[in-house]
Amino acid sequence: MSEALPRLRFNLDFVPSSEPEKPGLYIRDPYHYSDATLLIPPPLVQALECFDGQQSSRDLRAELVRITGEIEVSEIEKHLHDALNDAGFLENDRYREMKAAREAEFAQQEVREAAFAGSAYPDQPGSLKKLLTTRIGAAQGISSTVAVAAPHASPDASWETYKAAYQNLPSPQAAADLTFVILGTSHYGAPERFGLTRKSFETPFGLTQTNHALIDELAKAAPEAIRMEDYCHAVEHSIEFQVVFLQHLYGPNVRILPILCGPYVKSIYQGGMPEDTDHVARFLGTLGNIGAREGRKLFWVLGIDMAHMGRRYGDSLRATANLGEMVAIEKRDRDRIDQINAGDRNGYWSLVQDGHDDLKWCGSAPLYTFMKVLPGLKGELLKYHQWQIDPQSVVSFGALRFCY
Repeated sequence: MSEALPRLRFNLDFVPSSEPEKPGLYIRDPYHYSDATLLIPPPLVQALECFDGQQSSRDLRAELVRITGEIEVSEIEKHLHDALNDAGFLENDRYREMKAAREAEFAQQEVREAAFAGSAYPDQPGSLKKLLTTRIGAAQGISSTVAVAAPHASPDASWETYKAAYQNLPSPQAAADLTFVILGTSHYGAPERFGLTRKSFETPFGLTQTNHALIDELAKAAPEAIRMEDYCHAVEHSIEFQVVFLQHLYGPNVRILPILCGPYVKSIYQGGMPEDTDHVARFLGTLGNIGAREGRKLFWVLGIDMAHMGRRYGDSLRATANLGEMVAIEKRDRDRIDQINAGDRNGYWSLVQDGHDDLKWCGSAPLYTFMKVLPGLKGELLKYHQWQIDPQSVVSFGALRFCY
């Protein structure tokens, strides 16, 4: 019996090429353990199914013979295997070594470096300041606002929504002594866990201050709920984008408490509330105590997106923004938003649990966390938008403000 081939990693991104001159399937590593991007030609895409941890090299050769119609396929077999292995895309020692090295490198870094400068936004401070001054402007100094929810989608997809949220923040004078608690979606984090880091965030504007005292308080009270120096911070955009906007409004050394919220999978699929899990309850209780004690010394920013619909997200639906089935999706989005704005945490979470969150709101956990730790707030929808992320897929998001 031939030895089984290693399994293709489950946590990779697979995106069909949109370039006619380069057809095939792009594979990349969203965790950046590997910086490689592979383009698998259309005829070989089916052969990837042989890398399932059960089939052998003999099965791969037989599949390649079927695909190519050629008897001699050893060169193709070797090239495909070596390309996947060298890129760190297989569940084997090569991948585990790359993963361990990258996580150790992040843990030792003194700062959390900007991961998306130069791609999602300009990497030069002058260009970035000019862009944000045009697109966002200045905070309007609305004193009644204690929290906002803003997208974490690519800024180019959502400038008006970001603007609607961030113009509701306090004036620079009122914000001088604030700590901004940033609750971000953890797209890659463990369920029922919260990612913390003591590192300052670095952007083209400079370095933030990170509130170590509050981080240490959370880590001491709820260690089982926390991933300290969570590697997900290194690759996550949901907090980085908010940091850039806050620095634009208040200067580079804005004080932050960055928290990545992993999904509440247990509650969504098994019922009950997120805090029915003991370590989640301890974390939420501690964060709630901090919120009550610090009061208006804190301002809360949620980096969230809403529905993810269409082929990119595993649906049979070919989604078109604001048309067809996406009209019904907007109605369901707004039903959830109505519960949020009313401060009805249970009503909101019941809608998330319905269909096991078939809307795929990647902001569901930060929103529930916020509503649990700061009960009694009322929300207001400032802007709702559906973004056509590709010809067959749509992401929805909104800007909200919260006040007592």
